[in-house]
Amino acid sequence: MTTNLLPLNSVLNPRELGGMTGFNGRKIKLNRLIRTGTLTYISEADKQFLQNYGLTTIIDLRSKTESKEHPDPQIADVKNISLPLSDEEGTLGGEQDLSSGSDLYHSDSQAAFKMMCDHYRDHAVKAHDQNTVRQVLKILAKNEKGAIIFHCTEGKDRTGFVALFILYTLGVDLETIRQDYLMSNSVLSSYRADRDQKFKAAGENLIFRSNMRILSSASDMFFDTILLTIEEQYQDIDTYLKEVLGVTPELKDRLRELYLEEK
Repeated sequence: MTTNLLPLNSVLNPRELGGMTGFNGRKIKLNRLIRTGTLTYISEADKQFLQNYGLTTIIDLRSKTESKEHPDPQIADVKNISLPLSDEEGTLGGEQDLSSGSDLYHSDSQAAFKMMCDHYRDHAVKAHDQNTVRQVLKILAKNEKGAIIFHCTEGKDRTGFVALFILYTLGVDLETIRQDYLMSNSVLSSYRADRDQKFKAAGENLIFRSNMRILSSASDMFFDTILLTIEEQYQDIDTYLKEVLGVTPELKDRLRELYLEEK
């Protein structure tokens, strides 16, 4: 699939979701849904681009600590909403995590993979995380015009988790959603390589660097962990959407009316 990468030089992993095929062959509208990584270091030029693009709302899925230490920008006429996906502070691979998990990252080459699977599983089953997705969908249902950004740090894991349920509600098939999730690997390739070189220059061993690459990568197994967890505990994704996330027929119709083009 092709990626609608937005021309934002100071924003990590900025992608327009418009153009994807949803319910009944209807395309997602452009200038409505944007997924990104951190916006903390956004340039004035990129702020202006987003204003011209019709940005109205920024939803920050990062923890309260991350948002406080690396705040989102204040952009004229744009509403900032903090909705941490997880009730845990920090992010895997962040300063707090590297400090507490340093020994494990240096000695166990599978540490990051196991931790990531656990986090994806937690997102699917924890009430806090489920409620965050529920709140995001409600916000989208009230946004009659303009673009919404939802983001985390790298625009990959927490953002990818939320994107799964937004896109599925809009009728996008799971394989397309999977490929959109995996697209972060190519978009973040230079970021990942630069990060690895910094760790190498700092004298970190290969086990540690391997773990850091895993933390900055998307994986079929991570995506499947969500689906398998839902299947094991909630029957299937449609049941999960209805009974856990509270997606009623009315909410589904409302979102499709707002975000899908006419047939």
